Amino acid sequence: MLVWTRTGRALVLAVFALVVLVVFAAPIATVAAAALAGRWTGPLPSDLGFGNFRQALSGEQAASLSVSLQTALLAGAVALVLGAWAALAARESPAWWRRTTDAIFHLPVAVPSVAIGLGVLIAFNQRPLLLGGTKWIVILAHSVLVLAYAFSAVSAALDRLDPGYRQAAESLGAGPARVLTRITLPLLLPALGAAAGLALALSMGELGATIMVYPATWKTLPVTIFAATDRGDVFGAAACTTLLVAVTLAALLILGRVRGRAALR
Repeated sequence: MLVWTRTGRALVLAVFALVVLVVFAAPIATVAAAALAGRWTGPLPSDLGFGNFRQALSGEQAASLSVSLQTALLAGAVALVLGAWAALAARESPAWWRRTTDAIFHLPVAVPSVAIGLGVLIAFNQRPLLLGGTKWIVILAHSVLVLAYAFSAVSAALDRLDPGYRQAAESLGAGPARVLTRITLPLLLPALGAAAGLALALSMGELGATIMVYPATWKTLPVTIFAATDRGDVFGAAACTTLLVAVTLAALLILGRVRGRAALR
């Protein structure tokens, strides 16, 4: 219901600000404070410093951050290519086939990520596709999980795309490949950028499927954070979490700038 009075609007804004503070800002601020803390025995942390961050940027933690970035970039690229291809192919298909494709590609969203991880582990842990114990099974699991979001973003953009551009190009003699590379894909760049950002963010924070399939040589940062928390190293886990959030936000800002430039074009 719309709120017309000044008092009502102020009350709604106050409630909204309180929800944002409690649900979003407070947990993130608590994690950042724990990352700087040496001890936390009172209401506020003490012995503040950057020792936890120095530890998080060295050894196993630094390697895990690199693994997370590589996995997110590779899985995002795979999901973007497959999702865009499937959305473009389904666009020219009958309505029943589009509905079937949509259901199949959104299936990973409807089931727990642990189930996806277990399914990938069972399916690709024997010949002829033996990926168990390698980094590729982690990348495959992440690709399956983020594929739905890439497919959805491109499908939604295609639904809003004016068919007049394609028809004009075809009337001038352009073939399907030229229409795709010179008309359709450039118009889809903003949606592709949004899909890439979402895939990157989801992959960077993914834990459920990863913990089912990862080998000891390819441990992502969320797995390292979970292990640190499990053994009681809360401050180290908080520092790793803060770095994970910072790196993810930086990557999203870069993709956002690329997406903005693509939208201007």
